[in-house]
Amino acid sequence: MSVLLIEPFYGGSHKQLMDLLQEELQEDCVLCTLPAKKWHWKARTSALYFMQTVPTSSNYRFMPEHKLARLEKVIGVKRSGDAYQSEGLPGQQESRAVMKASDAHPESGLCEPQPGLCTTQHEGLPSPPAAPVQAEAPESTNPCQGEDKQCLTFNLSNILSGLDYQQRPLHIAWPHRWEHDKDPETFFKVLMKLKEQDLPFQVSVLGETFSEIPDIFSEAREVLGSSVLHWGYLPSKDDYFRALCAADVVISTAKHEFFGVAMIEAVHCGCYPLCPKALVYPEIFPAEYLYSTPEQLFKRLQNFCKRPDIVRRHLYKGNTAGFSWAALGSKFRSLLAAEPREDL
Repeated sequence: MSVLLIEPFYGGSHKQLMDLLQEELQEDCVLCTLPAKKWHWKARTSALYFMQTVPTSSNYRFMPEHKLARLEKVIGVKRSGDAYQSEGLPGQQESRAVMKASDAHPESGLCEPQPGLCTTQHEGLPSPPAAPVQAEAPESTNPCQGEDKQCLTFNLSNILSGLDYQQRPLHIAWPHRWEHDKDPETFFKVLMKLKEQDLPFQVSVLGETFSEIPDIFSEAREVLGSSVLHWGYLPSKDDYFRALCAADVVISTAKHEFFGVAMIEAVHCGCYPLCPKALVYPEIFPAEYLYSTPEQLFKRLQNFCKRPDIVRRHLYKGNTAGFSWAALGSKFRSLLAAEPREDL
């Protein structure tokens, strides 16, 4: 039995999960990926790409036969041996044109060549024509565990080094991709309003950037000025976790969220979460950590800026242990090793 992992947006929490599954499954796993760019286009077109590039193997387990027949009817493809061939659905020519055009414009992230695009660790399977990716060094564990958060210093800045912990201004963290679906516009408008009222706070804007950065980031960087503690992506996990451990509040303004990993990591590092009352967040966080409007978010932060001791003394009322690999690892292994069922 082999597990085929397909990830068209190989970055952030998606990459974190795929790498972890590949590490756990080892030689029984094949991972096929595309770069973490243009997620909305990946959702529309990546299946066409993987259909042509995933190495054929009889070891993969697919859906039951009746579901394959239904799939053929819905998406208009027919099997030819072990492969599928398109019947020419309306719009497929346009999709091919988009993918062909992306070869000439790698920034689209659709079909640009990438070392290890399909990386296989199963000796019995054919390797695709791509250079193998060198294994990454294992990431370190969370440096915040077992340490007193009050004793940690944000290594990337000495701004706070001379201040007593309780006298420091509120430290806000935003650890998300610098893209529109994370709604940085709402986040920065709230912070600019806090700035207008001369409320004391500092902000660390983390998260990965891509070729296109929303204009609000440059505008906010100028307006927030000295309130910015850190600005930009932290490639080191150690530095990233130290930044979260040094923060008081972590904010999400996302319009698109499946996992919520960044928020869970921040809470595990001791941050007080404030999330939209939408998407996946109500499934993860108790009601007191949710807001419904930007005005509610502003009022919560306004209060915290005046009384940062409220969040620093707060004990999180939820539970993050259930999201750890120690809790979920066996469930993933059981699911991927299970025999096919009608409800899968």
